[in-house]
Amino acid sequence: MTFLIRTIDYTEAGREIVREREIQQTLISVGRSSENDIHLADLSVELYHLTIEEIDGSKIRVVAQSPLGFKLDGQQRTDILIGKSEGGEVSVGEKRLTLGTNDSGSLLIIIDNGEHEKTRTEAKKGFSLSYGVLGKRNLSWAFAISVLLGFLAIPITSHLTRKDITPDVDRAGSVLFDSSWSSGSLSFAHHGLEDNCEACHVDAFVSVTDQTCLTCHEDIGDHAAPNRLASGRAPHSWGDSMQWAVADVFGKEGPGSCTSCHSEHEGDTQPNRASQQFCSDCHESLDTRLSDTDLGNAHDFGLGHPGFKAQIFTEFKQDKARRISLADNPKEVSGLIFPHDIHLDPESGVTKMAMRLGKAGGYGAVLECSDCHTPTGDRITFEQVNMEDNCESCHSLVYDRVGSTFRTLQHGDVDQMLADLRAMDRVARRPIVTGRKRPDRFQQGGLYYTNFGAPRSSLVSIDNAFAPEGVCGECHVPDTSEPTLNVMPVNLPDRYFLNGGFDHHAHRTEECSDCHEAEISQSSEDLLMPDIGSCRECHMGEAAVESEVPSSCAMCHSYHAPSGPVPDDHPDSRPSDNLALLLEE
Repeated sequence: MTFLIRTIDYTEAGREIVREREIQQTLISVGRSSENDIHLADLSVELYHLTIEEIDGSKIRVVAQSPLGFKLDGQQRTDILIGKSEGGEVSVGEKRLTLGTNDSGSLLIIIDNGEHEKTRTEAKKGFSLSYGVLGKRNLSWAFAISVLLGFLAIPITSHLTRKDITPDVDRAGSVLFDSSWSSGSLSFAHHGLEDNCEACHVDAFVSVTDQTCLTCHEDIGDHAAPNRLASGRAPHSWGDSMQWAVADVFGKEGPGSCTSCHSEHEGDTQPNRASQQFCSDCHESLDTRLSDTDLGNAHDFGLGHPGFKAQIFTEFKQDKARRISLADNPKEVSGLIFPHDIHLDPESGVTKMAMRLGKAGGYGAVLECSDCHTPTGDRITFEQVNMEDNCESCHSLVYDRVGSTFRTLQHGDVDQMLADLRAMDRVARRPIVTGRKRPDRFQQGGLYYTNFGAPRSSLVSIDNAFAPEGVCGECHVPDTSEPTLNVMPVNLPDRYFLNGGFDHHAHRTEECSDCHEAEISQSSEDLLMPDIGSCRECHMGEAAVESEVPSSCAMCHSYHAPSGPVPDDHPDSRPSDNLALLLEE
């Protein structure tokens, strides 16, 4: 059966963000563990709280897997049957799951993550000391002294008398009553360390150090090289300077440390992304402190952001790609010849070829961008297009036939290809197509019917193979600078934009042509990348209104990146001279 799960979240401006997903199962689980089909990040929810299944196509059964049970329309339950047509509201901790059906008859589960106002009652005046008698005051002092002795003296004594140990996140702490002095609950990411204060607080009365954080977060990247980061940081105000001076007295590391941005013991929610101001404090006037930087000043995507710079190859045999502004209308020299317009034209010969190949060949209709461009796992870039998977169906390299076996030139190895052509020319060439009918898929109307014909000397002879109209020159640029026959090397960057990330999956409802003008591109030199104006048609700054999409710096840029530099004292000691590269999830 089909479960349709609809999750409703809200932006700071109150706009709804609705996400839907379908699960094809007979039963789904709900709980705090990430292994559940419905994951509820709420400490009041058990790891495996309840299950939901459809009974006889007309009823919904909800069974508690935890002694806490659940509430149905306000009443405590552990096992209940609900009519699909009636539906109901199941309460799990602070979460609400609305059960019902959609128009197609699938079981619909709605999870609304909107904030609920919590009522608070005024403290009773009878608890005020002004209403107490002298005995209550004495009792209060006695209680305070007991707390100090029990929850301060005992932990300190336990810490000073214990054996020196190496902090271990997988072991419970050994200092008595240390967790009683926690200033608040840990975030969901660190929830497993609630009873192990020593995992982070190595030394008593000393702030958590970067080295302690890197014990677990060893793959995290630094924003930039430490010396560059220190030089580029905006100067502190008088008030900030005073606060850092006080923090230094208590052993807190200076600006740029992990704890200067990441705070704990502030609740069980996930930490919020940094505001735009956090980035603009430095980047709004970065060139005044780093005069040699290539980065332009930026403070708001809609109001103050430099144009995009793409990393491309602009010359043949170029060792390293160059970052060039899209405003300069750069031309990409990739070493390939590929006119996008011909391949996407619904009336072209390419389209007719794809239709002849049919679904069995992976085509059958007008070519689309997705036929050749496959997203990578990070959904930011695409897999490299290769001859074997994307081109060979139409651009065959068959040059001879022996019996029912076709001989194919080896793509990517020029020396081997030349050897095959020389061997072929030693004897009279056998035609690929004789007067007999072609067998199987090679017969008229077959899958590869249009791929083969009588060999043309202008295409496959050694003298002409590398010519502009030869079998190689059809897709590659011949290399005329060398005495030997060859083609120009293919130079394609792994990523065009190094300092920002673009999630193609988030834009899956858009057409590729909305951003990339491939349908009118007649040359491989066209850099089909959208400029900043194209993005601003939807995305504006953090304070965008109406139909605009609020877009802060963190939407496209990362402060940390796994492939970026790390501090000099990092346990892995990797080079620290690279810039942060990609968006952090």
